[in-house]
Amino acid sequence: MGENEKIHRTDEEWRALLTPEQYRILRQRGTEPPFTGEYVHAKADGIYRCAGCGQPLFSSETKYDSGSGWPSFWDVLESGRVELRRDTSHGMIRTEVVCSRCGGHLGHLFDDGPRDKTGLRYCINSAALTLDPDAR
Repeated sequence: MGENEKIHRTDEEWRALLTPEQYRILRQRGTEPPFTGEYVHAKADGIYRCAGCGQPLFSSETKYDSGSGWPSFWDVLESGRVELRRDTSHGMIRTEVVCSRCGGHLGHLFDDGPRDKTGLRYCINSAALTLDPDAR
């Protein structure tokens, strides 16, 4: 399978590959409670990959403490790695961030990030990510 090739799996295949929490977030557009995720306070260097398909998404170099309770990044690793979608759930209008390869729900994008960088905050669920400390 090519690096940029879309991944299509059945619901049963996703359930077999993911933990229940990963499935709830990635496939059912769930959210973990604030300050509970594995990577909220992580400081380790590396690349954050999609927990669903392994696509590299974010670098630890763009991770920062937003105080929001979720891992936050001011930029993506490379253009095209995520897709942005309008999300009108829960009575709000937000921008959903999904993996461009497998379509997994990652979190949401806000415009209250560091002004000296991009001004963006990719607010991402820890369960949607895996940290690869050997990748740079």
